[in-house]
Amino acid sequence: MSGILGTRTVWTTVGDGEFFCPGCGGDRNYQRRTGRRRFAVLGVPLVPRGTTGPVVECAACHDRFSTDVLDHPTTHRFSAMLRDAVHTVALAVLAADGTCERPALEAAVGVVRGAGFEQCTEEQLTTLIEALAADTGRLPEQVGGGLTGLAIELHEALDPLTPHLAPAGRESILVQGARIALADGPYSPAEREVLGTVGSALTMGSDDVTRLLAAARTTLS
Repeated sequence: MSGILGTRTVWTTVGDGEFFCPGCGGDRNYQRRTGRRRFAVLGVPLVPRGTTGPVVECAACHDRFSTDVLDHPTTHRFSAMLRDAVHTVALAVLAADGTCERPALEAAVGVVRGAGFEQCTEEQLTTLIEALAADTGRLPEQVGGGLTGLAIELHEALDPLTPHLAPAGRESILVQGARIALADGPYSPAEREVLGTVGSALTMGSDDVTRLLAAARTTLS
């Protein structure tokens, strides 16, 4: 009887795109599909039995996943998010004191290039810092002791990325910012505040931030 009677799902494609496939372990095309279950006789669907899905079906391995899988960025998108986050942290540290000392600029260029902006130069970073200071909507104004403008910039860049970073990746971003700050001398109060904001945006506890900043200072001494 199982070969005569059963339930069959008829799938309909309602969208497509690119995603990171957990089955393949890489970026793949997908189809977003919804299904209608029907009671079938001899393989022929006849009586409706409800709906199922939506699901995400990989075009390569044909495995199906819940739509939550689309919350994970593709490899290309993740790389771009990480690159932009490191760039923003570097700019925030440089802008913290409102000055761009040569050693800090050189350190920032190395960090930003390492993140993927291979054509980054000291002149480009200086221009961006000057533009940041000239833009009243993004100026790192001292309000209640806080660099509110930079904090907004940092959260915009780091908040979407943080859930997809392993703890070591979060620590790496903070340490890179610390090395820029230390390139021209000990941490200034403004630099510490900015780096504290970086740690907060990366959902790191204050004790961990303090530990990593101290470790970065010890490494460079």
